[in-house]
Amino acid sequence: MIKFLVSLILNAFVLLLIDFLFEGVTLTGYGAAFVASLVLAILNVTVRPILILFTLPATILTLGLFLLVINGITLYLASWFMGDAFVINGFGLALLAALILTIFQTLLINPIKSANS
Repeated sequence: MIKFLVSLILNAFVLLLIDFLFEGVTLTGYGAAFVASLVLAILNVTVRPILILFTLPATILTLGLFLLVINGITLYLASWFMGDAFVINGFGLALLAALILTIFQTLLINPIKSANS
């Protein structure tokens, strides 16, 4: 449970960093970033596997690069669910934000989740 909360907080900070880096991404505050992180986690557990299943041929043909598009879709969907608290202007920006989020998750959050302590 602690690792999950730490990963949510780190995801929220990465979302705030993305908000700082890009003008087309808007978060209303720290609470909105945490809720967006929670919504994104729920979407990654529920919607993302369905999207992966439906787009499996495209994922295989692109050697897994299409997963970035799926990450962009889930991030854009999370912003849609959040309404005015989390806004992404355009799908291209959602793809770029998903790329940054994926890099941070790979380098920072996944090692914390997989630690034995």
